[in-house]
Amino acid sequence: MHDRPALPAASRAQVNAGAWLDVDLAAIVHNWRLLKQQAHGRADCAAVVKADAYGLGAAPVTTALYAAGCRRFFVAHLDEGITLRPLLPADATLFVMHGLLPGSELEAVTHDLVPVLNSLAQVRAWTTLARGLGRRLPAALQMDTGMARLGMPADEFNRLAADLHQLDGVDLQLVMSHLVSAEQAEAPTNAQQLQRFAAARARLPAAPASLANSSGVWLGAAYHHDLLRPGAALYGVAPMAGRPNPMRPVVRLRSKVLQLRHIAAGTGVGYGHAWTAQRPTLIATLATGYADGWLRSLSNRGAVRFNGQVLPLVGKVSMDTITVDATDLPPDALQEGSLLDLLDEQLTVDEVAAAAGTIGYEVLTSLGSRYARRYLGAEACTHSL
Repeated sequence: MHDRPALPAASRAQVNAGAWLDVDLAAIVHNWRLLKQQAHGRADCAAVVKADAYGLGAAPVTTALYAAGCRRFFVAHLDEGITLRPLLPADATLFVMHGLLPGSELEAVTHDLVPVLNSLAQVRAWTTLARGLGRRLPAALQMDTGMARLGMPADEFNRLAADLHQLDGVDLQLVMSHLVSAEQAEAPTNAQQLQRFAAARARLPAAPASLANSSGVWLGAAYHHDLLRPGAALYGVAPMAGRPNPMRPVVRLRSKVLQLRHIAAGTGVGYGHAWTAQRPTLIATLATGYADGWLRSLSNRGAVRFNGQVLPLVGKVSMDTITVDATDLPPDALQEGSLLDLLDEQLTVDEVAAAAGTIGYEVLTSLGSRYARRYLGAEACTHSL
């Protein structure tokens, strides 16, 4: 038997893992408070924590935001809400944006979740259950004002508005829609959707309203209504195209050097020899690949940083590794186990996304489960009354 004591679980994870992902809960709370400060009048600010809080961990993120004062949360799937509900006190509301799949209605009631009803069929199923239970059931109602994705289309909405008794049994807690092009402040669809939303609300019973997503928060007071519901901006993604990002970075991703090798000019690197050294080169192989969510489209386009110096990613992103050109670092700067930054305050989520030809949302939600995750700044998340 070995006499050496086993490492504590947290230390073991950091030693054994090929990469570390730090999530700054205090930065998420800062971003939520900044968004809340933009709210016009008495508008409140919710938090969208779907897709495991955009890949960063819905349980710690939601807990931190609740501690900071957030009381309304949005998920996409019913099971996401079922998972989070026990973590939140009774005064927190969890909206399920996909609404109700047939047969799931009682699950929503059992777990104290508020469905966002997107069709007449969902309205009818919810009111049928309400009659069976002998009480009104809380719900939100979403209209499609231009996305053509989720929400009640115009023909169904007209039928509903012509006979509002179809909402009998519904405790209508929110009326909402979703903006198509809010990140582009001058897009004409913004004003069109705002007008359609106002017209639809005028035909419904009085209820709180929500239109502004992360980008919509920055379109101005007319879009704020009663509830802002930011998502990506909470996690550091820039809300407006072509403008400075007001949000604080949330993630830092560092990957370990697995191996260092000196190669001669003319040597190909990685699958298909997609990159060939033009000089004697020091190649550092890092323990992150597309199985960890480091997108394959970053092949020969991405970069990492070490002590502030940018190092290009060379060759193709593999399942478990990437290779970078570390030739310009000082001699012996790197060793096996050295940590290099893939995401930080300079290599932002949006910059990495641009290099990959995608958006920051995909970068965040692609981050895999093999990282040693650390949640920082929880002590700064307490709500001050």
